Amino acid sequence: MGAPRFIVLEGVEGSGKSTQIRLLDAWLGSLGLEHVRAREPGGTQVGEAIRHVLLHGDEEEMPAETELLLMLAARAAFVREVVRPALEAGRTVLADRFDFSTFAYQGFGRGLPLDQVRELNRFATGGLVPDLVVVLDLPPELGRERQAREGKTLDRIERAGPGFMERVRDGYRALAVSEGNARMVDGRGTPEEVHARLRALLESSFPETFRPSPV
Repeated sequence: MGAPRFIVLEGVEGSGKSTQIRLLDAWLGSLGLEHVRAREPGGTQVGEAIRHVLLHGDEEEMPAETELLLMLAARAAFVREVVRPALEAGRTVLADRFDFSTFAYQGFGRGLPLDQVRELNRFATGGLVPDLVVVLDLPPELGRERQAREGKTLDRIERAGPGFMERVRDGYRALAVSEGNARMVDGRGTPEEVHARLRALLESSFPETFRPSPV
């Protein structure tokens, strides 16, 4: 197997990230690849506490700047306590969200200046950049339909409304085109169909890591 990789899945609400992370987790296990599966915000004690405030707190309205800084506070702990130690130990990291979420949600969605968001993010991450960010592209209305079918209770950010989610999707699509470490994958179809697309992308991008060694 090749070098450990830091792989991130991104997308609007209902795009299937969490399902695909679970499927990739099982696939990497079948390859015998040492890896860590994690989510953002969260993954650490302080990160999970911040996640609760951000997504499930009683405060419906929160200044965009406060939301941004809370996200980055959780990310700083996530990088130092989860991602860097795993990579240094030779483990690949699969993350459900990372910095693109901040650029898309707090930058494009909330309207905060993207240059400032990026600068603050670099401070929080210590300059760590994923090897690959996969944007699962899905129209927000399809994501809402999926959530409704599953009976999901919407969190504070998910309740921001269709216009907000459209801006977030536009942000993700712009990032997928402009950032060299990003690729966009069609999030439509069955979980198995999307998983096949993701596997093909990982195998072609990092064959030394994600293709089984010949027996």
